[in-house]
Amino acid sequence: MSKTIKLISWNVNGIRACIKKGMFESIAEEDPDILCLQEIKADEDVMAKIEVPFPHVYTYSAEKKGYSGTAVFSKIAAVSSSNGMEEAEYNTEGRVLNVEFDDFHLVNVYTPNSKDGLLRLPYRENEWDPKFREHLLKLEGDKPVISCGDFNVAHQEIDIARPDGNRRNAGFTDEEREGFTKLLDAGYIDTFRHFYPDQKDAYSWWSFRMNARARNIGWRIDYWIASLRLQDRLVDARILPDVMGSDHCPVLLEMKVVN
Repeated sequence: MSKTIKLISWNVNGIRACIKKGMFESIAEEDPDILCLQEIKADEDVMAKIEVPFPHVYTYSAEKKGYSGTAVFSKIAAVSSSNGMEEAEYNTEGRVLNVEFDDFHLVNVYTPNSKDGLLRLPYRENEWDPKFREHLLKLEGDKPVISCGDFNVAHQEIDIARPDGNRRNAGFTDEEREGFTKLLDAGYIDTFRHFYPDQKDAYSWWSFRMNARARNIGWRIDYWIASLRLQDRLVDARILPDVMGSDHCPVLLEMKVVN
């Protein structure tokens, strides 16, 4: 027997601020079974005091206060959870939260931005992206993997409103795009493009400047990717651009799971 569950991923750009803006109320209509957040910007003590309308809470805060961090809230109890990747050097910023469920691994990620001037692009290209890909493939050896979050890259020209003007800007360099291609080629599906390969003007992040969101001058940098082994269990993938509270909007995945 199987059932369909809803999973939402959202870079909230500060969980406390987003809650004050009605975060939980904003997604109540979708009624997700699992909610994954990035850039919570809150330490473990702060997270412990937040009232969450989910019975199971898994968090991973950065060592630096008010920076980065990830969280997973779930109606479904996990088999286990763990923080970070295998190498400790990548685990100071709370960027990778692993939650194992009965028939899949969930990896919530907040990928490092390459920064102005592409100062962190060599780190992205030569260290982070390959290590993250290896991390997913290691988990894949146990059971299928889904991964969500802010990947900080618009993969294709269709995923960004103004590709020509952003060729060497962080999030749309050839190196970052190739890194995401290699991730998909390793055996993963960009679930939104799986269902909507030609949909234009579908974005998940907008700059606060120049009234970009109202004009829909955006980037699609938030994803749900899924193991090829899960392809037949994918039901839908959607972007929720009308949900406010952050410079990002939530992205949603529906999939079948074994009861």
